[in-house]
Amino acid sequence: MQLVSLLQTQNVAYQLWQLMFVSPSGRKRITVSDAAKLGYSFNNTLSRVYLRAPYHSNESDFSVVSGVNMNMVTSTSMYRQRWLLLLIDTTVSCPVDGISFTDTTLTWTVPSIIPTLVVQESTFLSKNILMGVDGRVVVNPEEKNYLLEHNKTHIEITIPIGAEGGKLKSSISGGVYGVIYSIDLFLEHTWTDADWQTTKYTVIKSITTPFMPQIPTVINNTLPEERLFNVAFGHFLPDVSLVAIAIGNVPFTLREALHHGFKIYETPFSNGMKGFILEVSFDDLYILKEYVNRNETKYTLLVNYTISVGPEMTLYYHSGEVECVVADIELPEAVGYCDEENLYLAIPLFGLHQYWNLYLGDKLLNRHVALINGYLAATNSTHLILQIPLFAVGVIYEEVSFQKIKARFGVALRKVRTMETLQMFSVSCSFNSPAFIICHPDGTIMISAQMKTIPAIDMSKTKLRDSSCKPREYNEGHAFFKFHVTTCGTSVRFEGDHIIYENEISYEKETLPGQSIPTITRDPDYRLTVLCYYRAKETLVLGAFASDPSTSPPFGSGTMVPRSNIAVHRRIRQALNVVSRVSKDESFMEFYEPNTAILKRPVEPVFLEVELKDESPDTELYLENCWVTRSLDFNSTPRWNITVDGCEINGSEYVAEFCPVAVSPRVRHPSHFKRLAVRTLAHRLEQVYVHCLVAACSPTNTLPGSPCRGRCSSSRERKAFPGHCSANLQGYVLAGPVWIVDPDLR
Repeated sequence: MQLVSLLQTQNVAYQLWQLMFVSPSGRKRITVSDAAKLGYSFNNTLSRVYLRAPYHSNESDFSVVSGVNMNMVTSTSMYRQRWLLLLIDTTVSCPVDGISFTDTTLTWTVPSIIPTLVVQESTFLSKNILMGVDGRVVVNPEEKNYLLEHNKTHIEITIPIGAEGGKLKSSISGGVYGVIYSIDLFLEHTWTDADWQTTKYTVIKSITTPFMPQIPTVINNTLPEERLFNVAFGHFLPDVSLVAIAIGNVPFTLREALHHGFKIYETPFSNGMKGFILEVSFDDLYILKEYVNRNETKYTLLVNYTISVGPEMTLYYHSGEVECVVADIELPEAVGYCDEENLYLAIPLFGLHQYWNLYLGDKLLNRHVALINGYLAATNSTHLILQIPLFAVGVIYEEVSFQKIKARFGVALRKVRTMETLQMFSVSCSFNSPAFIICHPDGTIMISAQMKTIPAIDMSKTKLRDSSCKPREYNEGHAFFKFHVTTCGTSVRFEGDHIIYENEISYEKETLPGQSIPTITRDPDYRLTVLCYYRAKETLVLGAFASDPSTSPPFGSGTMVPRSNIAVHRRIRQALNVVSRVSKDESFMEFYEPNTAILKRPVEPVFLEVELKDESPDTELYLENCWVTRSLDFNSTPRWNITVDGCEINGSEYVAEFCPVAVSPRVRHPSHFKRLAVRTLAHRLEQVYVHCLVAACSPTNTLPGSPCRGRCSSSRERKAFPGHCSANLQGYVLAGPVWIVDPDLR
């Protein structure tokens, strides 16, 4: 606070001697030197007295004038000169508050009339009111958006926060970014009254706003067609700088970010603020990508900014998330075709397992399901090719007639996360098939039987167990039957989790006239057993063929076995107690479980172990003949021999090599075991089975050349010596299926 008083004195030099302060506690006289120690300062000229007093001193007093707190100092200055004493009363009164703030402005309020400075208010006359900034008078405040208003009680100065003349400064408070605005104002009020000719009242006020939070914003300016995130981060004062970013939680310095390929630059705004622009490609490694809707990708940019604030270089962190959904996924289209025995679906690899999966009904069509169902799968650079045998699981038979089948196979394309069906891929073809059996879900069995006998059979006379069930169509070598599982003498039995329906195709023998018994017939003794397998948990349904493979019950699996073959198999299997298993590697320590899909690359051997059980320690197991086929049928062709007369042979398609057997906790008698490593030479993708006819040899039968001696001659010709093995000690084992697959599918 300071006061300049006008002295109406002569040009006489006076010396300030003492000060007397008047306060609510009374009068206090103090020397000039002691007053200076308390923070007061004095000066005078021939025409003026200058007094400066600190706020809130002990000698000051407070009062409220028109709602504004005022700090006041009243004193008497004592001057002396020779024999004269001059007393000058001085009063200084300054506002200590009167400051108010809104979100956008600050207002300084000062009383228009200060009673301690105007003794007779009735004679008060305001002459002029001026305002200024930084000690300079502002002539036209409205040009700078300042507002100077006054009335009989108050003078108000209103300044927009951020206005010219003040200073904005960035700051951090409690981890929040914001700004502080400060401005130095002064008010000059000139008035007259009866006691004084002219009073010029000047108040200087430095005003600083409280901390004003300004949360930065992340603005998404991305144009999807450019496949580039364009993100603005702001608004900031010039005293803020960007020092680092993190994309997808991976930190980058600015130099590292630019080197990686991100674009980062500052952009100025018209209000003097600035922002930071970040550009990141949709295809960048650190952009999150999610398949959404039907054919769209949601790209997500997770960014964390690190900025340096103010001259203190305080670090501030701000995170943002920007998303953009683009219709940039093309749903695949499958191509279907057929050959004489198979249906094929070629499906684009793009997005498979990443965005969508293939489903057969409600079951995920993975590698294991494909192999169990008998499908072959191969890939090239662009497509997955599924080969589906005509009579494989999942094939729908739309039309069936004599030697003709119209079949369809379909899979559903479903989203990985939501299981929503996007597309149905199907292939439909007509086949000319001379022999087949189809077990329809509603219990209808359709058979095209091919019966080759010598002499030939009159197919019109073939029948089922119920002789009234005749073929619906026939020719010289084929007969077509159609019947329900509840008719024609069909029997039913349960095995494990399957229901098996069985019937038999035979024929009426034609007898020739004879004189006495036995009756003469020219027909061979031939019967064809027909079997249909349905899962016990599946219920046979009535109705026409279902058109939707995802909702229709599955077809059963069927087989036709000549009666003679069944007898041979039963005789062989009942002779010896032998088992076969496939080992996972050459150690023969860990084996595949039954009914497990076994996958091998063309270069990988199949390790087969055959064990003889419940025999004396002196008996030796002998692999008489082993061969490889594509079917589990004992008589199927083509077949490739891998052992003949107990010795390996090197064929053009498959080779085999015996592996040694040693005593171990699992192997008590090595002579009861034989092990083979079977390897394919042809790089062909297929399903194969290994068949072996085995015998049990006695060590006493060791005639020269006998295979029971465990040696093979150098001759390529092999000759069996069945006389050296007991006729009651023979057996047959089957291993498989083993899938020879493309290495990329494993």
